This record gives sequence, structure tokens and C-alpha cells, in this order.
Amino acid sequence: MDRTFAIVGSLSACWAVAAGAFGAHALRARLAPDALAVFETAARYQMYHALALIAVALLLGRAAPPVPWLRAAGWLFVAGTVAFSGSLYLLSLTGTRWWGAVTPAGGLCFLAGWLALTVGLARTP
Repeated sequence: MDRTFAIVGSLSACWAVAAGAFGAHALRARLAPDALAVFETAARYQMYHALALIAVALLLGRAAPPVPWLRAAGWLFVAGTVAFSGSLYLLSLTGTRWWGAVTPAGGLCFLAGWLALTVGLARTP
């Protein structure tokens, strides 16, 4: 599991950097400032949680036995990235407003992931 989270976290960080560069260079002239800000928020939160996934991977590699709360935190960060950042990317690129209804579910996954990480850290031997 730790390897999975490390790989997903690394790929997600790469995607966040690419999205940030794409937004800064290719989208600046094509999107309204508010849509560009939404896109940049998606990339920023994706990067934060890519780094969190890598941290979870490292913690899982050190925990013996593995702590289920840490595993849960990793999957919640993955789900949050897909729902939160994914919906914001789609909202900014398509202008389809209903994607904004998905974003809070991703935010809740992020919050639950941080709480699960807290419990996991408290229970790690």
C-alpha cells in the first residue's frame, strides 16, 4: 500500500505542476480571471494532497503493523483530489456550473483524510 500511495502521490504532484504551468501559460489568455483562479485553486490543492499522499506512503512504510487509519487517509486524499480538484478543473475549463456541486464532497474527503491521518499518527507505535 505504501508503494501505491507513493506512486499516486508522485504522479499527482507531476500533474499539479503541469496543470499549474498550463494554467499560467496556455489558459491565461483563454479563461476569464475568475475561471483561471478556480483552475489555479485546483492545481494548488492537488499539490498539497500529492505531498500528503507521499507522507502517508512513508508513514505506512515505517508503521509495523500498518495502521488502517493511515491507509484510510491515503484513499481519502486520493478521492478528495479526484472530486475536489477534478471538479474545479472541469468547472473552469467547461464553464458547466454543476461541477461546482461536486467540489464540497472532495473537500469533505480532504478533511476526513486529515482527521484519519491524525488518528493514524496517534495510533502508530
